[in-house]
Amino acid sequence: MKLLPFEYATRNLGRSPMRLALTVFGSGLVVLLIMIAGSFMVGMQATLAVSGAEQNIMLLGAGSVESVERSEVGMDTAGIIAGSIDGFRKRAGIEGVSPEIHIQMPLLVNGEDRLVLIRGIRPEAFLVHDRVHITQGIAPRNGRNEMVVGKLAALTLGYTEASDSIGSSIVLDDDVYTVSGVFEADGGIVEGEIWTSLTDLQITSQRDTLSCVIVALDSAKPSDLDMFAASRIDLELAAISEDEYFSALADFYKPIELMVVITCIMIAIGGMLGGFNSTYAAFASRVREVGTLQTLGYQRGAIALSLVQESILSASVGAIIACTIAMFALDGFTVRFSMGTFTLSMTAEIIALGIGSGLLLGVIGAIAPALRCLQLPIPEALRASE
Repeated sequence: MKLLPFEYATRNLGRSPMRLALTVFGSGLVVLLIMIAGSFMVGMQATLAVSGAEQNIMLLGAGSVESVERSEVGMDTAGIIAGSIDGFRKRAGIEGVSPEIHIQMPLLVNGEDRLVLIRGIRPEAFLVHDRVHITQGIAPRNGRNEMVVGKLAALTLGYTEASDSIGSSIVLDDDVYTVSGVFEADGGIVEGEIWTSLTDLQITSQRDTLSCVIVALDSAKPSDLDMFAASRIDLELAAISEDEYFSALADFYKPIELMVVITCIMIAIGGMLGGFNSTYAAFASRVREVGTLQTLGYQRGAIALSLVQESILSASVGAIIACTIAMFALDGFTVRFSMGTFTLSMTAEIIALGIGSGLLLGVIGAIAPALRCLQLPIPEALRASE
């Protein structure tokens, strides 16, 4: 089968600049949406996957194991747990039992309102959450109204670089706090949080209960915590490992991911239909040209292949533009949700997904118009008007 030269397809791209622009825009928009949806799902799942530690057990209020923010336990719970169970992680005489408050409160930063998850902690928290390490500044000191902000939380607060937040003032419910440091957590969800002194947060929030107590196991076993929670009915506790908690949280957000995917698919279908219309209009006006090519000895398969090449070229241009925008404008973009913050990461797999989607759009978008052009008999095609 004699094929049309590749230059034939490339020259035809410039015959209608407006149609070419519409095709490039449509394919680029569809590819960009697909990449955003893919990066959204990958970013959220990756953040939640590295957030929990198997050896950490969370003791929450009974009936609130699905949300630490709604949980309430007594202020003396941490001391009771430490005195009742042996085998927690210890370092320099400090035992790995961390009483914590998790609460979302409005902040005032540089005159703008922000909403960030705040965690009230004691120094033991850094022993329990061993992935958290302060990269700049110092830990919050009790009674000083000091805060350390996660790397992503600093971006949420409006700072271009996390280090720029150190020394700044944050108003929390009429109390002024000072940022004393920045911490990282190996990409975990806590990087979107702000940590402050447990006592200071209690005073500011006027709260007399904890959200949870998190313990780091050494020789103790998870079953020891289960037995403790079951035997101390008066404390109304439920024990769950951090891994299980964040796994359940990931399952909870799957409907949101599905909604994002469905929305992107619907918009993508709209973009594809628009692309089909422009491609169909471009090909339908060339029926006589197709008939002429057939009289010159080119088979319908060769002509169809040339039309598909033309469509793939225009769709690929849109895909490349979309990938460029995604890499330079959206890579590292922070997304905040109720439990913290994660980033969109345009990985090699996401870029490959975008390029592949663009190529697929080019093939699918050319099939129907090409068949329409080729189904007419040669005499009728030659009599068709341009």
